[in-house]
Amino acid sequence: MARHTVVAMPGDGIGKVVLPEAIRVLEAVGFDAEYVHGDIGWDFWVSEGNALPERTVALLAKHKLGLFGAITSKPNKDAEAELSPALKGKGFKYFSPIVGMRQKFNLDICVRPCKSYPGNPLNFVRKRPDGAVEEPAVNAVIFRQNTEGLYAGVEWTNPSTQVRDAIATHPKFKAFDKVPSDEMALSVRIITRQGATRICTAAFEYAKRHGFKNVTICEKPNVLRETSGLMEEVAKEVAKKYPAVALWSVNIDAMTMWLTKNPEEYGVIVASNLFGDVISDAFAGLVGGLGFACSGNIGDEVAVFEPTHGSAPKYAELKPSIVNPIATILSAAMLAEHVGDVERAKKIEAAVAAVVREGKVRTYDMARLPGGPDALKRGAHNTRELGDAIIAKLK
Repeated sequence: MARHTVVAMPGDGIGKVVLPEAIRVLEAVGFDAEYVHGDIGWDFWVSEGNALPERTVALLAKHKLGLFGAITSKPNKDAEAELSPALKGKGFKYFSPIVGMRQKFNLDICVRPCKSYPGNPLNFVRKRPDGAVEEPAVNAVIFRQNTEGLYAGVEWTNPSTQVRDAIATHPKFKAFDKVPSDEMALSVRIITRQGATRICTAAFEYAKRHGFKNVTICEKPNVLRETSGLMEEVAKEVAKKYPAVALWSVNIDAMTMWLTKNPEEYGVIVASNLFGDVISDAFAGLVGGLGFACSGNIGDEVAVFEPTHGSAPKYAELKPSIVNPIATILSAAMLAEHVGDVERAKKIEAAVAAVVREGKVRTYDMARLPGGPDALKRGAHNTRELGDAIIAKLK
């Protein structure tokens, strides 16, 4: 029997293309696993009214490991419109399946490495005062609290009298007293001390283990005084246990400026849900874009690894596929490291780095070409070819 069983969830669009490439790489490097298919995504919302079927939840509960491709997500009205006619009007509400997995299994620690690989023409560069161009080495790892904050899903459109009365106990709500409920939507940002402590501790542990000199708390406590204030307070408390790792504090808006000036100075960054999402995508833009953005969603028992890009439906039907599978392949390496197979995880990353450095095989994004059916004619390589090149380096 294989040592590990991985629930492989292709999902929607290009997820069905990039996930098989990641599995091919895992198999080529000798990762000891078997793969079971998990249904997830838009097709199951349309036909069943649930984008995360309970049978897939059961597979994850049993096997504890998931590798995920991508999902299509649409606003409530659009989701309702595409629901099977037999299911319309029966109270089904679309909910993101990846958010659902995070909450069902308390995958509260999200890790998003953003590392530049030499030779990637998409890497961040800047000019020195003498006009020369330099390319700083970016190696940031964002720790995002994954289950709380504004993504907790505590929201109302046309809030009830009960909800309004409760929120009206806060004096700041007085400015909205005369706004009719049917012209209002509300979201609640929830930060708990327990959740903040877990994510901050995970960030400092990672920094200590991997030799990072600092952890940056990235919030907005000067405005969001209670919620960001609690995150910052907890970060300071946790930092006392790690005297060799400095704690920096940067507001989220300032961070989006500093990361385009001196990104190499930042190592581990920790933030609440929305801010972690924003800052990880911003850093991804410095190291090649979402085609290089891998991530892990980690709980006490279950862990799911995924690229952070979407389903890109405009590219999903192109044959052969033109999309970059590296984000998914690096997510697979994270999975291997998570279960203790550090050697094979390092081999996968080294193979990716070698292919990028050589620059002989590049998908359209790496070749700086417009996406579309003409990309291959203009010199880009397809998804399979990039996967083949990485596998060749492993051998």
